[in-house]
Amino acid sequence: MITRTLTIDGGDGAIDLCIAESGQGGRPLLLVHGFTGAKEDFTDFVDPLAELGWHVVAPDQRGHGESAKPVAEEAYSFERYVDDLLALLDALGWGRCVALGHSMGGMVVQTAIGRAPGRFAGLVLMDTSHRPLRADSGVIDLAVGLARTEGMEGILAVQAAMDGQGPEAQERLLATRPGYREFGDRKMRASSPAMYATMLQAITDPARAIDRLDDLRSVKVPTLVLVGEQDAPFLRPSERMAAAIAGAELVVIPGAAHSPQFEAQEAWWEALTSFLGRLPAVPGASG
Repeated sequence: MITRTLTIDGGDGAIDLCIAESGQGGRPLLLVHGFTGAKEDFTDFVDPLAELGWHVVAPDQRGHGESAKPVAEEAYSFERYVDDLLALLDALGWGRCVALGHSMGGMVVQTAIGRAPGRFAGLVLMDTSHRPLRADSGVIDLAVGLARTEGMEGILAVQAAMDGQGPEAQERLLATRPGYREFGDRKMRASSPAMYATMLQAITDPARAIDRLDDLRSVKVPTLVLVGEQDAPFLRPSERMAAAIAGAELVVIPGAAHSPQFEAQEAWWEALTSFLGRLPAVPGASG
């Protein structure tokens, strides 16, 4: 695996995206992380997937990880992330790809296939939703204000005060996997406060985001919908997405919550690679 930076035109000017990459010359596979995530959410799997014949790219989305972090909140939106994603495909020389989108990344991928269906040969929608998440507007307003005034350290302080309140799978991982808490803290510290404030509202406020379920009914490519059995906010949306997309497969992963690639790694890997192994060749995948 290598890590490199690509300069793309994301629609609002040139922007640098850092990517992890392996398997050049293989079948294109894009792994898109979620809100306050990073490419490292998938780097454990980049080389193993490349060994199965895939050209795997896991980018840090703008405002995350080692990629550029515009300071203006206006630089962040689902449409801007789709601009970046499609420009990244162009920079990689990929006519089409299979895309996995996790959580917010899954919302970005859904929006992207709605805009440019010809660029995708398969989808994996992982612990994501077709609509805004239900949340207490007062809590969201407080979190947005805290990000704007105290930055990500303020958000981390609030999260620390809530230790022990997550799903069992998440708490088990925090207790048993050395360094996992620090891994999450690093990703949070590497996230842009402007991104956090803007996208937290975008993924929770019905007035700011649309329901993509009707658009998903027009998806014609093979699709896998993955969700952890303990990821309560995403279970029903996952069922609805799988029902809306013709031929989609739904896999509920036992013993997992929002990050099944870590919480139930064997079951997640089996579901993902079984799906990828059944996909036909991707005509026109390389530029």
